[in-house]
Amino acid sequence: MDNISIEMLIFLVGAGFLAAFIDSVVGGGGLISIPALLFTGLPPTIALGTNKLASTMGALTSTISFMRSGKVNQKLVMKLFPLSVVGSALGVYIVQLVPSAFLKPLILVLLICVTIYSIMKKDWGMTSTFTSMTLKLAIFIATATFIIGFYDGFLGAGTGSFLLFAFLIMGFDFVESAGNAKALNFGSNLAALATFILFDSVHFTYGLSMGAAMVLGAIVGSKVAIQKGAAYVKILFISVSILMISKSVWDYFH
Repeated sequence: MDNISIEMLIFLVGAGFLAAFIDSVVGGGGLISIPALLFTGLPPTIALGTNKLASTMGALTSTISFMRSGKVNQKLVMKLFPLSVVGSALGVYIVQLVPSAFLKPLILVLLICVTIYSIMKKDWGMTSTFTSMTLKLAIFIATATFIIGFYDGFLGAGTGSFLLFAFLIMGFDFVESAGNAKALNFGSNLAALATFILFDSVHFTYGLSMGAAMVLGAIVGSKVAIQKGAAYVKILFISVSILMISKSVWDYFH
């Protein structure tokens, strides 16, 4: 890992930009960034930790972009943020004790259901119908935030998509849901990163190089999403969900 070439850093920068462009809006950037890091020869645990460093930098950038555009419900997110952090930290701890493989078939089923529902509900998420917080909605989003935060620390793939879906259920449109989801995803990424650093599972040269590219990718991706609106985000959301389903099926049978 000490022999770092310029060519490899350029490769990681390109992969990081593309991953963050997608991840800043609907999640799923790990489909690009994690294989890229594994390609460098990093052990899987260090690749995951290094990816968390880079993706945390990207998540913070896109969160700031969405907040500046008024696409984050800051009052709600601030209340949910600790649940995302604690859930993720617990997930990273538990995954050291329990293999994550048994969760993968369940995640595949959930991804398929989320994608089919989003396709069938043609006007869903095009306009915001959220008005006020009820007790039922509060219990739902608090529970979902903690569970998805735990999942992010435990396994991770598709976290942004699941968070986005949760906010769509509450009545936010696709752009607002993306902004809220990214803010909480930053929290779960930060907690997971801290835990990976404690386990000495982060390659800082690769992580910071890829992270710098992710900052730029997150700025461009979030701006495009905000300008193009809910219809664009919905198409990207469904496309990335289908890619994640395809990868999960491939991994399951191979």
